[in-house]
Amino acid sequence: MGKQKQQVISRFFAPKPKPSPPPNQESSTPPPKISATVSFSPSKRKLLSDHLAAASPKKPKLSPHTQNPDPNLHRRFLQRFLEPPPEEESLPVTTSIKYTPLEQQVVELKSKHPDVILMVEVGYRYRFFGEDAEIAARVLGIYAHMDHSFMTASVPTFRLNVHVRRLVNAGYKIGVVKQTETAAIKSHGANRSGPFFRGLSGLYTKATLEAAEDISGGCVGEEGFGGQSNFLVCVVDERVDRETNKGCGLEAGFDVRVGVVGVEISTGEVVHGEFNDNFMRSGLEAVVLSLSPAELLLGQPLSQQTEKFLLGYAGPTSNVRVERASLDRFRNGSAVDEIVSIYEDLSARNIEDDKENRVEVAGEKISCLTVHTIMNMPHLTVKALALTLRHLKQFGFERILFEGASIRSLSSTTEMTLSANTLQQLEVIKNNSDGSESGSLFQNMNQTLTVYGSRLLRHWVTHPLCDRNLISARLDAVSEIVACMGSPSSSQASDELDEESSERKIVPPELYHVLSSVLTALSRSPDIQRGITRIFHRTAKATEFIAVIEAILLAGKQLQRLGIKQDCETRSMQSATVRSSLLRKLISVVSSPAVVDNAAKLLSALNKEGAARGDLLDILITSSNQFPELAEARQAVLAVREKLDSLIVSYRKKLANRNLEFLEVSGITHLIEVPVDAKVPMNWVKVNSTKKTIRYHPPEILAGLDELALATEHISLVNRASWDSFLKSFGRYYTDFQAAVQALAALDCLHSLATLSRNKNYICPLFVDDSEPVEINIQSGRHPVLETILQDNFVPNDTSLHAEGEYCQIITGPNMGGKSCYIRQVALISIMAQVGSFVPASFAKLHVLDGVFTRMGATDSIQHGRSTFLEELSEASHIIRTCSSRSLVIIDELGRGTSTHDGVAIAYATLHHLLVEKRCLVLFVTHYPEIAEISNSFPVSAGTYHVSYLTSQKDNGGSDHDDVTYLYKLVRGLCSKSFGFKVAQLAQIPPSCIHRAITMAANLEAEVRARERNTVSSIKHLMESRGKPKAHAEPPESRTEESMSVLGDLFADLRCALSEDDPSKSFKLLKGAWKIAEDLVARSEDQNPMHHQHFSNNARF
Repeated sequence: MGKQKQQVISRFFAPKPKPSPPPNQESSTPPPKISATVSFSPSKRKLLSDHLAAASPKKPKLSPHTQNPDPNLHRRFLQRFLEPPPEEESLPVTTSIKYTPLEQQVVELKSKHPDVILMVEVGYRYRFFGEDAEIAARVLGIYAHMDHSFMTASVPTFRLNVHVRRLVNAGYKIGVVKQTETAAIKSHGANRSGPFFRGLSGLYTKATLEAAEDISGGCVGEEGFGGQSNFLVCVVDERVDRETNKGCGLEAGFDVRVGVVGVEISTGEVVHGEFNDNFMRSGLEAVVLSLSPAELLLGQPLSQQTEKFLLGYAGPTSNVRVERASLDRFRNGSAVDEIVSIYEDLSARNIEDDKENRVEVAGEKISCLTVHTIMNMPHLTVKALALTLRHLKQFGFERILFEGASIRSLSSTTEMTLSANTLQQLEVIKNNSDGSESGSLFQNMNQTLTVYGSRLLRHWVTHPLCDRNLISARLDAVSEIVACMGSPSSSQASDELDEESSERKIVPPELYHVLSSVLTALSRSPDIQRGITRIFHRTAKATEFIAVIEAILLAGKQLQRLGIKQDCETRSMQSATVRSSLLRKLISVVSSPAVVDNAAKLLSALNKEGAARGDLLDILITSSNQFPELAEARQAVLAVREKLDSLIVSYRKKLANRNLEFLEVSGITHLIEVPVDAKVPMNWVKVNSTKKTIRYHPPEILAGLDELALATEHISLVNRASWDSFLKSFGRYYTDFQAAVQALAALDCLHSLATLSRNKNYICPLFVDDSEPVEINIQSGRHPVLETILQDNFVPNDTSLHAEGEYCQIITGPNMGGKSCYIRQVALISIMAQVGSFVPASFAKLHVLDGVFTRMGATDSIQHGRSTFLEELSEASHIIRTCSSRSLVIIDELGRGTSTHDGVAIAYATLHHLLVEKRCLVLFVTHYPEIAEISNSFPVSAGTYHVSYLTSQKDNGGSDHDDVTYLYKLVRGLCSKSFGFKVAQLAQIPPSCIHRAITMAANLEAEVRARERNTVSSIKHLMESRGKPKAHAEPPESRTEESMSVLGDLFADLRCALSEDDPSKSFKLLKGAWKIAEDLVARSEDQNPMHHQHFSNNARF
C-alpha cells in the first residue's frame, strides 16, 4: 500500500471533532494544530458535490462482513474528502480535549519548543505526534495513524541515528525526548503510578549534527553528510551613510556594512570578518560560496537586499536551513556583555568541575586569550558572534568558541580571497552544469586519503597563498615527496630550481613509505578531526574515543621513525631523512612526546575489551586513585550478587537437593527449577513452567533482585558521571591533539599534490622575487581538467605577459575555437601554483599574484532582480574597483548584453582603463574588431592574438560559412571571421534559417563596402571644395587625383591586411598602410595646419 494512500485512510478513520463547548467554558490546554484534510482540484470537488446532490435515497450496498451498517456511511466518506469551506478553516478551534498523561507531556514540550520536531521515547520506539507525525510520514516514508487525540507515527529506537539524519538533511530541527528514569527507579519512587518522566535530551540541525550525542559520527556519504564542512554562518548588516562615511570606499558603490561569523562545530573552526559591500552583495556572495554553509542564522533586522540574496542562496534545491534571530537585545554595546556573561558562566562551571588547580589556571589562560581576541573584533562581528553564541547555547556547544576554537579572519595578508565570480566561472569547487564537484579544479586536484585532508585541501584551493615564502615551503615539501616517488617530473623540476633548491640531494624513499602507510591507515579510521571535537564536547562514545586516540597514537609512533628532533638552542627541527622545513614541522607536531604520551595515558584508563563487547559498565579501569566512586559502586553490585548466590545453600537444604543450582532463562536470573509434583513454600512466586518443571522466585530472591536492580541503576549513574569526568579531563590535551590532526591533514594535502604531480607529469613552477616586475611565462600550458578528459588530444599553448612589456592580450577567433579554454587555463595554472601544486606545463615562471578576477559567460539572476547586462557590468565594476597591478584579469565577451555601439564603447573603455590606470595583466577575449584597434594606441603593452584555424577556401580568402578546421593554437594577429554559421549548424538550426542568415550577412557586408566607397568620395569632395590654393601650390586637379590615388592604396592595403590569414603578411600590409597614412597627413599639414591638428586629435582618440 502506497504511502499517500495510507495517510488518506488514516485520516478518513480519524474520529470527528467534538462539538465546541459553550462560550463561557474555556479549554484547559489548546490542542496542537493537526491538519486532517486532503486537497483536491476544484473540478474534482465539483464532481463529488454533484454526486452528493444527485444521490438516490437508496441505501448503499455494504460488504457482507459489516455489522450494524450506518446508512450515512457513504455520505460521511465523501464529506471526508471534501475541503471545508474557507469560513470554517479560518474559525479557531475551541474544542476541549482530554489528553492522556503522555499526550499532556507532549503538549507541554511542544509549547516550549514550537519550531522543533519532537521524537518522544516510548518504550522501544520513538513516536511523533500531530503535525510532526505527518512530516515524519512524508520524509521517512512511514505509516501515520490516529491515536487518541493526535496523529502519530513511530520508529524503532535502534534506528534513531538514521531517521534523525534523514529529517535533519531535509532541513528540519529535531529534538529527541528521552525517559529520564528507568523502570527500576520508577517502581521505588513517588512517580510509580504516573507516566515516565521525560525531557529534551538533544537538539539536532545540519550544522550541529556531527558534534551531537547519540548520533554516530563518521558516517561518510550517508544521507548527504560526511566529509564536507557544515558551517553555521551568522550574518548581520547595517546601512551606512554615504555623506558621513566618505573616504571608506563608499563612493565606489558600497551601501552596507556586513558582519559574518562562521562556525564549524564538528571541527572547531571559526571564521569571522566585517566588510563593506555593494548593492549586488558580491563580497557576501564570495564568503557564502567559499564556506558553503549548511545553516544560515540571519540577524534581524537585515537589509532587504542582503536577506533577498541569502534566501535566494538557501532556495528549495539547496537544502540550506535558515533561522532568524532578533538583534534588539544587543543594542548599545550589550553584545559584549552577552559574550562576557556566557564566558563567566563557563568559567564558573569549569571551576566546579575541575578539582586540580593547575588545570584551572591553564584553561582560564587559554579562554582569556580568546576573549581578548573577541574584544578586538569590529562591532558588527561582535554582534554576529553574540548571536551565534546564544544560538549554540541551546545545543550546549558554546564552549567551542572559548576553549577549543581555531579562529581565523576572512581577510588575510597571506591568502588570496577568490571572488564569487572566479569560483563559479573557473569551476574551482563545483561545475556549472549540475553543481557537483565532478569536473571541477578541486575534484581534479583532490587525491587525499582522509576526509579531513579533503576539507583542508578545499580551503587551500579556494584560498591560494599570497606569500612567496609560504608558497616555496609547500613546493619544497611537494618536491621532496615527489623525489621519494622517483617521478621524472621531480628530476626535471630540480634542474630548473634556483640555487637554494639545486643543492638538494637524492632523498631516500623512507619518507614516502612512512607517510603513505600512515595516511593509508588513517583512511580506514573514522574522521578523527570530528572525533576529537566530539570528545571535547563530551558527546563521544567509548568505541569512538578509543578508535580516534589509537589512530593518533599509531600515526605519531610511525612518524617518530623519521627521527625529527628539535634543537634546543635554535628551536629548529633537525632530521637526516627529511629536508623540507615544512615537512619537519608537521611531522614533529604529530610525533611530539606531548601527543604520543598523552594518547597512551588516555588509552591506559580504558578497557578495550569491554568497549568492544558494548559493556558500558566495564569501560573504565578503576584503581585506588582513579574513579573511586565507580569502584565503590562496582563493589556494591558484586556484594549484592554474592548475597544472592549464597542463598542457594539454604534452598538446597530446604528442598533436600544437593545439586540444586540457580537457572537463568530469557534474561530472568536466579530461578529455582523443581519438578511439577515437588512441594514448595506457599510464598514462592511462580515465574514460568514447562511440562515437567516449574520455576520459582522465593521472596528472598525477589528482594535481592530488587536490590540488585537499584545497585545496577546506581552504578550506571556513577559510571556515566565518571565517563563525563574522564571526557572533561581530555580538555587539557585538546589543543595538542587538534594541532596534531591539523598537521596530519596538511601532510595528506601535500601527499595529494605530490601524487597528482607524479600521475600527470606536472612540473614545479618558479616564482620570481616580489621586487621584480609582474610576469606570467608559461610554455606548453594545458587546462588541468580538460587535459584529463582529452588526454593526448589536448593542444597546449604558450603565454607570455610582462609588466614592462606586453601585459595585455586581446584574443579573437572563431566561435568554439578555444579562446575561453585558453584564458581559463592561464588562470587555473596561476591558482594551482599559488596553492603550492605543480602545474600542467613544460615550464612556468610566475610572479605571486594578489588576485585573479574573471568576467565570463552571460547569465541573469531573476530572483535577485539582475538582468544579463547588469550582471556583466557588475562583474566589470568589481574588477575595476578591486584589481591592482599585481592581479590577473580575464574578461570574455564584455558588452554582449546591449546594443553593438554601447557594448563596444563600454568594452573599449573598460580595457582602456585597465591598461592605463591599473596596468594589471589582462587576457581580453572579444569578437569586436574595433576593440583590437586599441593595440595601435598601446603597441608595446597590448597585442592582438587569435586561435588559428583552416578553411576550405583559404587561398581565396574564404567566407564565414566555409568549412573550417580548428587548430586551437594561439597565434599573433587579428581574426576577422567568427564562423557563427558553423555553430548554427552544430546547434541544428533549420537550414532555411541558416541560408537566410548567410544572405543577410552578404547584404550587410556589401553595405559596409559601399560605406567605404562613400567615405572616399566624401573626402574627395571635401578636398575639392577648399579655397583657392596658394600661388606656388600645385594645380587642384593634380593634388586631388594624387590624394585619391593614395587613399585608394591605403584602403586596399587595409582590406588585404584584414583578409590575410598569415600574420607576417598582414603585419607588412598594415605597416605599409600606416606609412601611406603618415605621408597623407604630412601633405595635409603643409596645406592646412589647423585641419591637421583637428585630424590628429581625432586619430589619437
